[in-house]
Amino acid sequence: MIRVFVFFAALFAAALGFAWLADLPGMVSVTWNGYIWEQPPATVAVVVIVGLALFLGAVWLALTVLRSPKIASRFFRRRRRDRGYQALSSGLLALGTGNAKLARKHGLEACKLLPGEPAAQLLIAQAAQMSGDRDEARRRFETMLEDPRTRVLGLHGLFIEAEREGAPAAARHYAEEALKAQPSLDWAGKAVLGYQAVASDWEAAIATLEKNYTARLIGKPAYRRQRAVLLTARALELEDSDPDQAMQLAREAHGLAGDLVPAAAVTARLATRKGDVRKAAKVLEATWRLSPHPDLAEAYAHARIGDAAADRLKRVKTLAALRPNTAEGALAIARVALDAREFAEARAQLKKVLRSEPTRNAFLLMADLEEAESGDKGRMREWLARAVRAPLDKAWIADGVVSSVWSPVSPVTGRLDAFVWDTPPAPSGALALDLPDEALFDRPGLAAPQEAAAEAARPSGPFDMPVRSPKPEAGGEPVMDLTPEPAATPAATLAETPGEKPAGAAAATVNGAAAPQPGKPASAPASAAAVAPVDVINPAASQPVDAPAPDNAGSPVRHAAAYPFPRLPDDPGPEAADDVPLPKPKFVN
Repeated sequence: MIRVFVFFAALFAAALGFAWLADLPGMVSVTWNGYIWEQPPATVAVVVIVGLALFLGAVWLALTVLRSPKIASRFFRRRRRDRGYQALSSGLLALGTGNAKLARKHGLEACKLLPGEPAAQLLIAQAAQMSGDRDEARRRFETMLEDPRTRVLGLHGLFIEAEREGAPAAARHYAEEALKAQPSLDWAGKAVLGYQAVASDWEAAIATLEKNYTARLIGKPAYRRQRAVLLTARALELEDSDPDQAMQLAREAHGLAGDLVPAAAVTARLATRKGDVRKAAKVLEATWRLSPHPDLAEAYAHARIGDAAADRLKRVKTLAALRPNTAEGALAIARVALDAREFAEARAQLKKVLRSEPTRNAFLLMADLEEAESGDKGRMREWLARAVRAPLDKAWIADGVVSSVWSPVSPVTGRLDAFVWDTPPAPSGALALDLPDEALFDRPGLAAPQEAAAEAARPSGPFDMPVRSPKPEAGGEPVMDLTPEPAATPAATLAETPGEKPAGAAAATVNGAAAPQPGKPASAPASAAAVAPVDVINPAASQPVDAPAPDNAGSPVRHAAAYPFPRLPDDPGPEAADDVPLPKPKFVN
């Protein structure tokens, strides 16, 4: 719109000028060699303009003829350059489609038509990389180092080649050189930081991280997290040699990342070593609220050196209450309760875990509890058998690597802060977990009267058959009577006490008299009553009932209700000479 306005303004000014010349009075007279040329001013102005245009055209034509060689040379040069860029474009497209042979052909043509063009050199080098010709690619990248314009490009190519060939020292050298030449390179800053961290050069890694943050290669949240990881790694390295310096680094790391479990754990250990129990507890509690972890519970339990197991149990309960309803808290309480021989508390906590998040460690702790409380190797083997098919416990995972200890970098890729606390994936072909039945966790002594009566009426034979006392035949020899007797009242079931058999427990009779039982005098009263089932979770609440064999030899018969799980093959048990206790299972935190 402005250009149209300017055009009409100029046209209007020219019209005004010609009108002014036409209105001028007089004549313009030109005398030359006796000739006189007289014209009005307007005509003279038109003749002057036309003559000037003809003169300029003649000058342009003369100059064109004189400069024709240069013009022709420029024309061919432009044509050659256009062909070169066309070949370069075609080569890039071929490289993008994966046709390395065609990309190399176009690259050589572009390099011929465009000598000294960096893009043509890069095209040939990348085509060589794609085709697997490492020697040519390396030679091309080394050639780029001589030109300041392509020096960083050559360093990047050589860095990639060094990583592919598994030469970390050379790759780190190229990355450091590129970072010196251009501090704002994202790949160089991250590569140098990663290689320094893999080499455990924590001081240099912290300095590189500061440079990356100054160059705005990373944001503030990532900077705080990575700095906390590096400070934690440095504190772990100095924990034994320089605890004071390690304490400062660990406290700074905990302040930068409150949910970083290793930072809180090393801070608590160092504070405990100095006797600052309050500081250690404060750090552990803050991290536990954000990220519950077994290492935090272990450090919290031993925050005060020399405490009894009961005191540690009380302290761990306080920690678990800060983040209730977590499997880590329940397992921590169960582990310390087992050390304190508080078997009821340990059983209650493991019961919560097995109902919500069953893991291998929970089943192993249950087996350990059975062995410590009752010494029943049968029940212990039941839990160990379930632990084989239980899901794996949480562990530190980074790039598919599962580790029991935390590390600041990934052992696969060298990535900083790669380990996370998570559940490892189940292996292929893993068996499905057979979760415990609800009846396993119920206490028969607390059942309703109707349920107790029904339980009391259950048969008590080894194959769920009614076992009755033998009655004499005509010849005087006792025979087995399979007619059922009336069931006992529920009161017989509720009257039992821990460590003793219920008063109403079923007892076999011989010729109408009570048969002697192992561990009791023959005169012990034994009324006809049903057997109360054994509580697997709390064996102290009830004991399996022993029934004598038909020959009155007193051989025990285990109640079938004591095994709510699918029964394993019967174990004859160790010989008399080989009766040694089984090794206590070890648990992996």
